[in-house]
Amino acid sequence: MNAPAHVYAPDDPETALKYAVQRIRGFDRVQVIEGLIEPLSPSWDHERTAAKLRQQLTPVLPALGCMAGSGDLDLTGSPNWFVPDLAVVPRELAKGGGALVPGQTLLIVEVTSDSNGDTDRIVKRRRYAEYGAPLFLLVDRQQRTCTLFSAPGDFGYTKVDGPHPFGTPLPLPEPFGLELDTSDF
Repeated sequence: MNAPAHVYAPDDPETALKYAVQRIRGFDRVQVIEGLIEPLSPSWDHERTAAKLRQQLTPVLPALGCMAGSGDLDLTGSPNWFVPDLAVVPRELAKGGGALVPGQTLLIVEVTSDSNGDTDRIVKRRRYAEYGAPLFLLVDRQQRTCTLFSAPGDFGYTKVDGPHPFGTPLPLPEPFGLELDTSDF
């Protein structure tokens, strides 16, 4: 979880792309997906689902020394700069920090939208595994399912729990040790 920060060369195109994305005016949230700049403007229903998840995770976070948020994730060495719907990260990495890498998280959650569901289902799932995110929860609002991916490998996640229809309790493994209520997603 304590991967070193990526150091960019001054003439590195990755540096230029990621620097520019962080400074786009008029958008609160912008990410880069496989080299394409994608402004984010989630619907209120999308935000409601993410808030329900955050509420359920909040009670266990202090004991883990973690916090939940939607800060930047840099996939160094690739043309990707993701803004997850929710990520659980150690507090000491968040304090004074900029972007983290997926391997520094304990859990990443993506909630699909009509406009980018396939990005969350395919691209982000593959990239989060490649960059070592230990747990990836996909809340698919179009298919009305939740799937928990774990044990990241070079070719994706090697363990999959789901898809489970909304309403099915979903256990999160240690260190969380809690069961998510998906009935109101």
